[in-house]
Amino acid sequence: MLHLLRKRLPLFLPRPEGLHHRALYTRTRFTFDLRGVRQRSDERVGSGPRKNVGAMRPAEQTSAVAVVVGGSGGVGAAAVQALARAGLDVVVTYRNQAERAQEGVNAIVAAGRRGWSVQLDVSQPSEVQALFEEVPQRYGPLGAVVYAVGASIEQPLIGEVTSSQWTSVMDADANGFFHVVSSALPGLRETCGALVAVTSAGLFRYPPGDILSVAPKASIEALVRGVAREEGRFGVRANCVALGVIETGMFLRLQERVLNDAWLEAARRNTPLGRWGSAEEVADAVTFLVSKKAAFITGQTLRVDGGYSI
Repeated sequence: MLHLLRKRLPLFLPRPEGLHHRALYTRTRFTFDLRGVRQRSDERVGSGPRKNVGAMRPAEQTSAVAVVVGGSGGVGAAAVQALARAGLDVVVTYRNQAERAQEGVNAIVAAGRRGWSVQLDVSQPSEVQALFEEVPQRYGPLGAVVYAVGASIEQPLIGEVTSSQWTSVMDADANGFFHVVSSALPGLRETCGALVAVTSAGLFRYPPGDILSVAPKASIEALVRGVAREEGRFGVRANCVALGVIETGMFLRLQERVLNDAWLEAARRNTPLGRWGSAEEVADAVTFLVSKKAAFITGQTLRVDGGYSI
C-alpha cells in the first residue's frame, strides 16, 4: 500500500529537525510523473520553517492577480467586478471594446484593487504568450485565469454550416483557449492557481442551431478536464461554468438578430426556474471556483442554467 501512495503523492524529505533554523537547509523532493517515474530535486532554502506551498490559494494572496480573458463582455465584466470585490487585482483583456474594458478597470479601482486593461487577440499565440510573460513582471503573481470569450455567431443548423464558419469559431474560441492555457500554466503552477472557463449548458441539452457555440465549448471542457488531471500535482485547479440563457452579451445580440418569440418561449419553458439568468449570478459561480472555498474542487462543471440541462 505504501508504494502505491508514493506514486500519487509528493514525498518531502527535509534534513533533520535541528537543521531547520540554520541559515540554509536542503530540501529533497521526490515526485512521480504521470508515467510513474520517480524524479528527485534538491533545493537550498532560506532559514525559518518551510512554507506549505499546497495551502496557498489565490483568494488568500492579497497580491495575486486574476486575468479575465474577454473581460469586456457581459459575463466577463461581471466576473471582473466580483473578483475585485473578493480581493484580487485584475487584468482585463479585450479585443475591440476598449471603453468597456476601461469601465471594468474603473470598477476594480473603486473596489480598492489594482486593475489594468490589455488588448488581446487569443487567436494569435504570440500575443497570448507575451501577455502571460508580462503578468508576473508587471502586475504580480498569477493567481487565477478566467476565460470568458464568446465569439459572435449565427445559429445555422449543422447541415448549413460552412467550412469558413466552423474554422472561424474554432480559431476564435477553442484554439484561443488552448493558447491561453499553454501560456498561463507556468504562472499558475507557481501559485497553485485556478483556471475557470465559461462554457455552455448546450453541452448537456443540445438546442438545434447552436453547434457553432457548443462545438468549441465541448473542446474547451475536454481541455479543462485534462488540465485538472495533469496539473493537479502542481496544485493547479481547473473547472468550468456552463451557462444557460443569461440576459447579457451574446444573448441580447442574438435576440435582436436571430432569436424569435417561439425560440424564447421554448427556452423559458425548458428552464425549470422559469426565468433568464444574470451575469452577476455567473460571476458569483466563477468567484467561488477561484476561491479557497473550492480548494478541493477540480475537473468539474458547475451548471448555471436555471435547470435547463436537467
